[in-house]
Amino acid sequence: MPNALKFVVVALICALHLPTQTAAPDENPKPVVLQKNDGEWRTRRPREGVASASTDFLLKIGPKTSESKHLLLFTEEIRSGATIPRHKHHGEEELLIIQTGSAHVWLGDKEYDAQPGAVIFIPAETWISLKNTGKEDISLIAVWNEPGFEEMLRCGSVPKGQAATPLSRDGVKECYHHGDAELETVQSSVETKP
Repeated sequence: MPNALKFVVVALICALHLPTQTAAPDENPKPVVLQKNDGEWRTRRPREGVASASTDFLLKIGPKTSESKHLLLFTEEIRSGATIPRHKHHGEEELLIIQTGSAHVWLGDKEYDAQPGAVIFIPAETWISLKNTGKEDISLIAVWNEPGFEEMLRCGSVPKGQAATPLSRDGVKECYHHGDAELETVQSSVETKP
């Protein structure tokens, strides 16, 4: 079993024992084994003034996909040269696991290079951005200890195959607000950092 996958399993087990602020769903979660392409495929809505690092992503674990009370997990492929815009989560800690590809990561006031197998820990209230600096797509797993960000993901996307109506700048801000997160406002399209 690859080290990154072992880490995900340990992180998931630990997160189940962390205190949570999420209201518990009425139903109890059911154990599940999801294969690589199992879950709910979603397509990001086009965003005015905000580039997306990928078009499609796969929600695997969360309140609406698996009735999870304490976790959110999704996977995505980030194309070469694409950037996850600078943002932060107010109440959630996040793990990013890079399975394939190479990235440059801005984490708080520091910068790092991340290679396959890298795990990136993002405490709540920490600004994060990531750019695919390699020639191949990054295969990424994202895990949160608090599933509130699922609301942002759903607000900013539609089920795969459905027409995706564009989001205005205000709509993007509103989606991040629903997910208890904040997107950095970019003043100019020419920046040295994403």
